[in-house]
Amino acid sequence: MDLTPASSPTPRSLWKIIGAASAGTLIEWYDFYVFGSLATILSGHFFPPGNPTAAFLNTLAVFATGFIARPFGALVFGRLGDLVGRKYTFMVTLLLMGGSTFALGLLPTYKQVGMFAPVLLVLLRLVQGLSVGGEYGGAATYVAEHTPDHRRGFYTGFLQTTATFGLIASLLVILGLRSLLGKAAFEAWGWRLPFLVSILLVMLSYYIRRRMAESPLFAQAKAAGKLSANPLRESFADPKNLKLVLLALFGFVAGHAVVWYTGHFYALFFLQRIAQVDFVAANTLVMWALVATTPLYVFFGWLSDRIGRKPVVLTGCFLGATCLYPIYLGLMHYAAPLNRPALFGLVLLQMSFGTMTYGPMAAWLVELFPTRIRYTALSLPYHLGIGVLGGLTPLIASSLVAQTGNNFAGLAYPIAIAAASFLTGLFLLPEPRGARLDA
Repeated sequence: MDLTPASSPTPRSLWKIIGAASAGTLIEWYDFYVFGSLATILSGHFFPPGNPTAAFLNTLAVFATGFIARPFGALVFGRLGDLVGRKYTFMVTLLLMGGSTFALGLLPTYKQVGMFAPVLLVLLRLVQGLSVGGEYGGAATYVAEHTPDHRRGFYTGFLQTTATFGLIASLLVILGLRSLLGKAAFEAWGWRLPFLVSILLVMLSYYIRRRMAESPLFAQAKAAGKLSANPLRESFADPKNLKLVLLALFGFVAGHAVVWYTGHFYALFFLQRIAQVDFVAANTLVMWALVATTPLYVFFGWLSDRIGRKPVVLTGCFLGATCLYPIYLGLMHYAAPLNRPALFGLVLLQMSFGTMTYGPMAAWLVELFPTRIRYTALSLPYHLGIGVLGGLTPLIASSLVAQTGNNFAGLAYPIAIAAASFLTGLFLLPEPRGARLDA
């Protein structure tokens, strides 16, 4: 049974569309982020012993390779999505992600196979990056092409929650297994289980996505013979479209990326490695902050329908640029002695900046580009910004701290990118709120 009617969807069918698309995206984010959530443990299994700082930085570098691969996945799968269709393309990405994540749980360690262990780890992380590079653009395009113009920010805001829910799911599984198995067993072999169990979720999501029909706007364009013969060339060789791609990248995606990854990942690493907060306490604080901020994605998506995408997103970039340094001073201050309410409030505050930048993002990106090249054109700036500039945030920030000995030196990177993005977006970006996607 199709979950997508050929004509404009009813409210009931629209919620089914959002639920079906979001389920798969959530699972892909779980698969992608469980690696980051386990970084401190994986570093001891896949790199030579004796230098824990170097091993941790190497693990962050492997974590970053997945982000670096995302723009290449955006090009490959974005092109397929504009040529073949939204639905089938992100079914392929789901299977690639699920297979590579399951294989991560079976990898031999450094103690077993030496340097082959990190090599295999990098290869699978690259496959993860390629697949998630094609996932988000397809899901965002698919959902947005079904929504009414005046409520697009609200409806796509639900899709934006999937990244957070994926991270929450990874933390819940990790903390639950660690509690069940005990610290010693979990760190010895139990860390494999979060990777292995994901295959069950992937199979369920694949079944759901098989029942989805194609996007009506794509189907109409295909029937009318209006699909692009070369989405890559049309997206990046046409000066008008290339300008929009670059403005999207530097005007708001880059700023969002560093604000979001600082609040959601670097905060976790900072609490554990610099502020010396216990593993369980740090992960629990971050998990509950994630839960508390999740509704804000929908709220800020809704708000962008009322006042525009630009003021909401750029306010988040501005707050990130101006508030991160005092927030991290507070994290260090309240870590010893441990003040859980204060740490929770500070983590929640910085995460809320990320919800401001991310809630309206799918709607804004979709509205910038025409149907014939939408999957390709929005995927590249999104994954260059999120995957490279944002995904490298934990590695760059941790490296700056290690090189300078200054616990707060790592904040220079996200603050600079967020400030530059705010200024670029403020003066150069258009406001496409409510644009007709079939125009």
